[in-house]
Amino acid sequence: MYDGAIYEYQNSFLRYLHLEDKGIFTAYDGQGKSTPNREELYRFGKSLEPDSEPPVDSTLEEFLNAFTCGQPVRAGSETMQYCRWLSQQAMRLTAELNRTYHTPEEIRDIFSELTGKPVDETFRMFPPFYTDCGKNITIGKNVFVNSGCHFQDQGGIFIGDGALIGHGVVLATLNHGMTAQERHDLFPAPIRIGRNAWIGANATILPGVAVGDNAIIAAGAVVAKDVPANTVVGGVPAKPLDG
Repeated sequence: MYDGAIYEYQNSFLRYLHLEDKGIFTAYDGQGKSTPNREELYRFGKSLEPDSEPPVDSTLEEFLNAFTCGQPVRAGSETMQYCRWLSQQAMRLTAELNRTYHTPEEIRDIFSELTGKPVDETFRMFPPFYTDCGKNITIGKNVFVNSGCHFQDQGGIFIGDGALIGHGVVLATLNHGMTAQERHDLFPAPIRIGRNAWIGANATILPGVAVGDNAIIAAGAVVAKDVPANTVVGGVPAKPLDG
């Protein structure tokens, strides 16, 4: 009768502290002294420790250079291994961001850790937010990002002052190879969003696209080509809209 209440109380306490239940290891009497149990306990403890060091001898600067030099990133390379490690760090931080309520100040702190650079105090976001990297996002002042957005930023995402990003927007900076031999290679290209641009809900912007100052992307558009300043585009693929 009381087990369910105790379990719920424990989970509520963990949620309040922003902690995650990773399981329980138990050993009675002399069990904890046996070699197999000690080894199991050691493995359990290691599973609680985040992988704080990259698996290869690489740096964030080298990673960013590799993804912004205009060349493909090959499957199995050290850069790709570092990329996967960054993805794990990003998933940890976005899980923290999305799992419970945070004040605007806390959101800015988490987002700053995610991107590796401070964001302006005018930055606003409604979680949930998703990214598989985070370290190649640059945000200007007075930017608003609505809920459910997905930023695939390895190739670089640059958002100018005053930009508005609607619900569920996808910014994708990576392509895969067209040939079967290059299918698992990555071909990055940056996305640049100008000052005061407005990206409507559920729009998708593809690699290499630049959106000009004051431009508007209609809801649901798929943008594959640059959008000039002061232009309204919509549709699939996005084209200039009259009126």
